[in-house]
Amino acid sequence: MNKSLFLLLIIIAFSAVSCIPNKDLVYLQNTKQDSLSVTVNPIVSKPYRLQVNDILDIKIKALDQKLVAMFNPVETEGAQTQTEQSIYFNGFTVDDHGNIRIPVLGEVNVLGFTLDEIRIKIEKQLLDDYFKKEANIFVTVKLAGLRYTVNGEIQKPGTNVLYQDKATIMEAIANSGDITMTGNRKEVTIIRQYPHGTEMHTIDLTDSKTMQSPYYYIQPNDYIYVKPLKQKSWGTGTTGTQSVATIITALSLVTTTFLLLKNL
Repeated sequence: MNKSLFLLLIIIAFSAVSCIPNKDLVYLQNTKQDSLSVTVNPIVSKPYRLQVNDILDIKIKALDQKLVAMFNPVETEGAQTQTEQSIYFNGFTVDDHGNIRIPVLGEVNVLGFTLDEIRIKIEKQLLDDYFKKEANIFVTVKLAGLRYTVNGEIQKPGTNVLYQDKATIMEAIANSGDITMTGNRKEVTIIRQYPHGTEMHTIDLTDSKTMQSPYYYIQPNDYIYVKPLKQKSWGTGTTGTQSVATIITALSLVTTTFLLLKNL
């Protein structure tokens, strides 16, 4: 009886240690019940500044569209939607020197500029060199999608592109099929490119305060890595039922081996 009780206690102890608790799986948990609403700090979402290899989608319009046709990239006639390939070939890629090449205007330096600053810069150059104010020049500058890569404990690892101006890390992960059961949501690593080099940041997706982090919004070319939990390396199961089954199997194997050796 004492042996049975001892064995049961061992199984319960191992199960409690090996299975993944619910608090490690729930996103954006609130530490207090009275703080159910968490607002994103406006300072967090600073304007993105262009880097090498970014691709821009630039459109120049005027009252007479024929006057500005030479400034716009040639697009396939009848194309209603832009694909990733069409954006790559028709967009303006920032080269190693931080420049883009626009028809007629030539090379324009955009490295470290925001999208609004680039728009103002192009509009000014057009009005100074080619058009008068009466032409009503209208320039739009957008990023050709938010490209990011997710790897590690994720359902669909790989590189994805979101065609929107802003996206959170929660949207990026959801677009990649969500983190697996054995993924560590408390230590998600973001490798981000800066003009001065590459930096690594860690974010806790189980904490609602993450929404106030400067890394809550992803940036182009972000690399997101989801670390595995210790339970995966232990191989004892992700749930209590799996853990108990694994432990019982192991104990049965040990007992059988012991009895066989005893009878020799």
